[in-house]
Amino acid sequence: MAKLLAIPIIVILHIGLIMPIAVSAAAMAPGAADDRSALLGFLSGVSADPGGALADWGRSPRFCNWTGVACDRRRRVTQLVLSGRGIRGVLSPALGRLSFISVLDLSSNAFAGEVPEELGTLSRLTQLSLTNNLLEGAIPAGIGLLRELYYLDLSGNRLSGGIPSTLFCNCSALQYMDLANNSLAGDIPYSGECRLPSLRYLLLWSNELSGPIPPALSNSAILEWVDFESNYLAGELPSRVFDRLPRLQYLYLSYNNLSSHDGNTNLDPFFLSLRNCTRLQELELAGNGLGGRLPSFIGELSRSFRQIHLEDNAISGSIPPNISGLVNLTYLNLSNNLINGSIPPDLSRMRRLEQLYLSNNLLSGEIPRSIGELPHLGLLDLSGNRLAGAIPDTFSNLTQLRRLMLHHNRLAGAIPPSLGECDNLEILDLSYNGLQGKIPSHVAAMSNLKLYLNLSNNHLEGSLPLELSKMDMILALDLSSNELASTIPSQLGGCVALEYLNLSGNALRGALPEAVAALPFLEAIDVSRNGLSGALPESLQVSTSLRDADFSYNNFSGVVPHAGVLANLSAAAFRGNPSLCSAGHIPGIATCGARRADRRRAVVPAAFGIVAAVCMMLCAAGCRSMATARERQRSTWRVDIEEQATEREHPRISYRELSEATGGFAESRLIGAGRFGRVYEGTLRGGARVAVKVLADPKGGGEVSVSFKRECEALRRTRHKNLIRVITTCSTASFNALVLPLMPHGSLEAHLYPHDDDGDDGGGGSRLGFRQLVGIASDVAEGMAYLHHYAPVRVVHCDLKPSNVLLDDGMRAVISDFGIARLVAGAEASSDDSAAPCNSIATGLLQGSVGYIAPEYGLGGHPSARGDVYSFGVLILELLTGKRPTDVIFDEGLTLHDWVRRLYPHDVAGALAHAPWLRREGVPLPVADMAVVELMELGLACTQHSPALRPTMADVCHEITMIKDGLAKHAGADDGDRSFSTIKDSLFSNSS
Repeated sequence: MAKLLAIPIIVILHIGLIMPIAVSAAAMAPGAADDRSALLGFLSGVSADPGGALADWGRSPRFCNWTGVACDRRRRVTQLVLSGRGIRGVLSPALGRLSFISVLDLSSNAFAGEVPEELGTLSRLTQLSLTNNLLEGAIPAGIGLLRELYYLDLSGNRLSGGIPSTLFCNCSALQYMDLANNSLAGDIPYSGECRLPSLRYLLLWSNELSGPIPPALSNSAILEWVDFESNYLAGELPSRVFDRLPRLQYLYLSYNNLSSHDGNTNLDPFFLSLRNCTRLQELELAGNGLGGRLPSFIGELSRSFRQIHLEDNAISGSIPPNISGLVNLTYLNLSNNLINGSIPPDLSRMRRLEQLYLSNNLLSGEIPRSIGELPHLGLLDLSGNRLAGAIPDTFSNLTQLRRLMLHHNRLAGAIPPSLGECDNLEILDLSYNGLQGKIPSHVAAMSNLKLYLNLSNNHLEGSLPLELSKMDMILALDLSSNELASTIPSQLGGCVALEYLNLSGNALRGALPEAVAALPFLEAIDVSRNGLSGALPESLQVSTSLRDADFSYNNFSGVVPHAGVLANLSAAAFRGNPSLCSAGHIPGIATCGARRADRRRAVVPAAFGIVAAVCMMLCAAGCRSMATARERQRSTWRVDIEEQATEREHPRISYRELSEATGGFAESRLIGAGRFGRVYEGTLRGGARVAVKVLADPKGGGEVSVSFKRECEALRRTRHKNLIRVITTCSTASFNALVLPLMPHGSLEAHLYPHDDDGDDGGGGSRLGFRQLVGIASDVAEGMAYLHHYAPVRVVHCDLKPSNVLLDDGMRAVISDFGIARLVAGAEASSDDSAAPCNSIATGLLQGSVGYIAPEYGLGGHPSARGDVYSFGVLILELLTGKRPTDVIFDEGLTLHDWVRRLYPHDVAGALAHAPWLRREGVPLPVADMAVVELMELGLACTQHSPALRPTMADVCHEITMIKDGLAKHAGADDGDRSFSTIKDSLFSNSS
């Protein structure tokens, strides 16, 4: 009986164990189904590339195996991570049904629309990241009710409205809050009764926040990082907040409207409050207009200090010698203030200092010799002061020095020859001083100078050193307004990378050497106000890079050519040369006599005929030789067809066909030149017009093969309507060429700076309107955003500038010249040497163009997408202001960013004074003044000195699209009733 009774008991026990499991399984099934339904709801609102991140979604019922999805043992979704997957669309409210999710990361995509309020119901959420998307609208207040949320990143969107107070009063677990780079407005809602005890990182930079710095920040006692930069915060710098944050390491308050105590005259209370911040490493207070003197005790602050940014303020008084107590400082910027007195010699105690900016102050006295004792100093900017005396010869000890700017001072004496021992120097600017004597040969022979040498506006004398020819990597050379005599040495033609040459205002005589005029990349030359004589060099006529020249007030003779770039210059470029005449094509220049003109018309064709005959003979011989070699080595040719349609039309193109298409690569077919290539216009046998880019190494160093492979690789893997497409490539051991579509409207540069104001090429170079400029900027932004974020292999261009932006039939902008582009695998730069970075550290050659190169490249920074963003920002400011970045650098010693920043926002009119699109009175201009301001703000944001503060190209593309759409929306109304004068008055009055 007992045994019989035992059986049911055991069965009952088993049933008791099984039933909860079965019940649990039955209860779990609907929840899992809800999660799958929520994921499908999310999927319905997005789009991604076929075969991309979401290709496996919906194909299998096992949703826990879908890309980016993680589940627990009950098959409930706990994580959804799809960062950087190129997904577009909107965020579905269905995400609010993932009730077990703890991590939601959809960052670095292209999500638009609003943040769903339903996310506030995800009570288990600990991490939420939606950064770097295109989200708009307000931040849902419900997110502030998520008690377990400790990581929140909504930065890099277009969110607006105020910050919900719930984020500061209810999210008690928050450790990281990043709402930066949005359009959030209002006060920071951290009230005294709120408390975020775990908060360590609070990042709100680049918004529209106003009001004071909340005293309640001190309630978050373990704060390490506070970044409120680039807002509209006002009021006094607090004296009783940061003294209660002993763990604070980074404090960024730059570019707000903050003031110091006692009516903006006393900085001591604020700096006293930093004494307890013993871990503080970086302090940024730039661009607030702060008044007062630097505290005498500043050197007694944290020994952990690495960087101090106090530029663009109204700080007065002298530099306290006590500041040298900050012995671990690597960066000190006091530029653009009212600081007077002398430079303390004790600065030499800061042995780790790498960058020192003291420019544009009222400093006087001599430059301390002890500055030469800073072993790691890479940048020294003392320009725009009242410094006198000699340049210390101790600067030769600065073995890491890359940039030395001493311009616009009162320095005297000779240039120390020992400066030539600074082997890493890339920029040397000693202009606008009282320097005397000759240019030392050791300085002239600085072959490592990669950007520019500016010795203009001094009292230098003697001849031009022959050693200048050793500067074969320098991009710009300015020796103007001195007392240099003798002739221009032909050896100057050895500066093969030179783009800008200014020798004006000296006493030079003799001829302008052919070798100088034939520099392959020369864009601007000014030899005015000298005593030069003879005929203008013939090589100037066929230059494809030259776009500006000034030969005025010399003794040049002969006829100004009727063809080539010289024929398109204005009369001002030739004025003051009595023996120079034209064939009547330049108003204001004397017309040559009929006989003389006839003789020239007879001689020139004969000369060209002889040259053409010789070229044809050489080409024929070369072709025969190459044909013979081709027969011996059948596998030499390699053709890579990029487009399928083009494969059918042009399956293979040989060297012979390319030679025939370009007339034997005749000079008359030359339409452009770059650092590693020359571009010829050609017509293939089928009638297709193409551009043939032939790569040629001017130095014989093997750069061509690297550049060719790099450009082929970039073009092969990228396809976008705003990127140049490749038709085919042709390569042998001694010949490399790319065959590209011919762009009928040429480069953007040709339209921005037309040589012939009276010409009409159909594209209307000088007739580009504001809306066209915005359209071109939008095209370039789309192409760059594709390269950075959406291409199969990420690409960093490294040399974005107007001459590398081409215009097609419909004036659509197309980005070209990938010769120095760097391919990036995923998000990180490739370590493969073949990737050939575009900075000086890895290659020994800082590739790019003066004025467009990101500042971090010149200081050894690696190529990055943020460097391209800087170049794009310069392009935007150039389109708006009509000023070349090189003009600003050499005329005023400023970057284009600095120049615009000085005028914005109080004098927008001054910034636009040279804008051709704004000077065309009488032409209806359908442009809202706000669009100009927004575009200027975007250009300034892109060109910020710190790469981390620049937006991504995805953000930039979105911003410009909004500006462009706004213009289109208002075009109809504006076209009818807004004249040029009305808009100009409105714009200029608003800027005041």
